[in-house]
Amino acid sequence: MDANEQFTDSIDALRKTGVRITPQRKAVLKYMIETEEHPTADDIFKALSSEYPNMSVATIYNNLKLFKDTGLVKELTYGDSSSRFDFITDTHYHIICSNCGKITDFHYPGLEEVEQLAGSVTEYDVSHHRLEIYGLCPECREEI
Repeated sequence: MDANEQFTDSIDALRKTGVRITPQRKAVLKYMIETEEHPTADDIFKALSSEYPNMSVATIYNNLKLFKDTGLVKELTYGDSSSRFDFITDTHYHIICSNCGKITDFHYPGLEEVEQLAGSVTEYDVSHHRLEIYGLCPECREEI
């Protein structure tokens, strides 16, 4: 599915939940769909502030929360002070640069078998898992 189809489908999903579609909301959603990064709210604010000078960081946060609540984005927290957001919500994993913090998606077959084993061994009711891989990205490796 291309970016235009994702945008249209996402707008339709928001409308079905009764969400009002504002120009700022469209801009944040479009940015999330088109970026290959995993931006913070501040990153999005900086990218959109010249085109939307009256948009605040709070507006960005509110829209990201709405998108998260409706399943359009995932919030990524990795122990640092700011959350990052990912439009791609299918099952995938992340590799994170230990130096600059860049996050890159990679796909790998789901680890449902590991979840089942963990639940069986511990008697937990497993709801989900998260896999994080750390290393140096190509740009940081070149600087060394």
